[in-house]
Amino acid sequence: MPAWTIERHGLRNAAETLLVAAVGALFFVWIHFPAGLICGSMLAVAAAALAGRPMVVPVNLGRLTFLIIGMSLGATVTPRTLHGIVEWPISMMLIAVSALCMTLATMSYLRLVHGWDIKSALYGGSPGAMAQVISLSVHSGADVRGVVIVQTVRVVFISVSIPLGLALFGLAASPTATLGAANFDASPIELVVLISFCVVTSMLLQWIRFPASIIFGAMLGSGILHGMDLVQASPPWWLASAAVVVMGATVGQRFANTPGRLLLAYLGAAVGSFAVAASICAGFAVLVAALTNAHVADLVISFAPGAQDTMMVLALSLHIDPVFVGAHQLSRFLTVSLSLPLLTHLFTRENDATGKRPELLPKDPKN
Repeated sequence: MPAWTIERHGLRNAAETLLVAAVGALFFVWIHFPAGLICGSMLAVAAAALAGRPMVVPVNLGRLTFLIIGMSLGATVTPRTLHGIVEWPISMMLIAVSALCMTLATMSYLRLVHGWDIKSALYGGSPGAMAQVISLSVHSGADVRGVVIVQTVRVVFISVSIPLGLALFGLAASPTATLGAANFDASPIELVVLISFCVVTSMLLQWIRFPASIIFGAMLGSGILHGMDLVQASPPWWLASAAVVVMGATVGQRFANTPGRLLLAYLGAAVGSFAVAASICAGFAVLVAALTNAHVADLVISFAPGAQDTMMVLALSLHIDPVFVGAHQLSRFLTVSLSLPLLTHLFTRENDATGKRPELLPKDPKN
């Protein structure tokens, strides 16, 4: 097939993906669903992918999206947002404990209830660090498809259930349909400075292999400029909102090429592991709320075992402090990244010492 034909098909698939995402986002906003932009686009694209449609978000568009979202997150930073930093040591310490508890509890659930082998259960129960989890799964011979499905379904469930639950209990401000600056009156010079500095900080974090480097780097650059009151520019509402829709599509496209029957085979494990992780997350959020003056809504999203970038977008959508959420999500990521290789070595050695063979995982329904 000629290269231009492949490129044309790619553009057509990308256009279809963005159209599906926009329709889903607008529908969820129309029914006043909390964080409707990201939830609607994510679920619509996931449904289309499961139905067999080729859902694709171009890599460069995804990177641009993360840059725009990072700038929007950083634009919320002011010196006042840092006043609560004296309370953070307690919550930062407990989020590390909660990450380990979620990993061990979810791993035990997958092993005892669904009969997963120890490596697959460990990687499936890991609350974050998706790239590292998949890499370890591939190299260790674990059930990669099961791990990816459980991890992805958990991210989707968390992304949808948290804003709905917070709104139901009145713990978060009513989200607006749009994000970013309501009146875009930034000077061209400020805008150029903001974009250039955010690109530099993102490239710097990417160079040192920092997790979620683009969104965190843009947030860092924008936060420095806004926190020091050097610029007042921020992305306009229509651009920030469009970026959130594209990001939802990026999450939803993970279900591409996943047969519906295979998803159903793992759905019980996905739902159960989500329930275990969510229960532990809620327990630790309540504990930290009792020990500090932090808001429950801030803590719920900070402790939630979802994708870092998605949780930060939810914070922005629900008018929750994204700096607080970003710091805690990063702490959770580092805890998981550092502990996962150690836990893998520990449990693998223990499994080899007992001489037990791995249990069978659910078979692919196609076989």
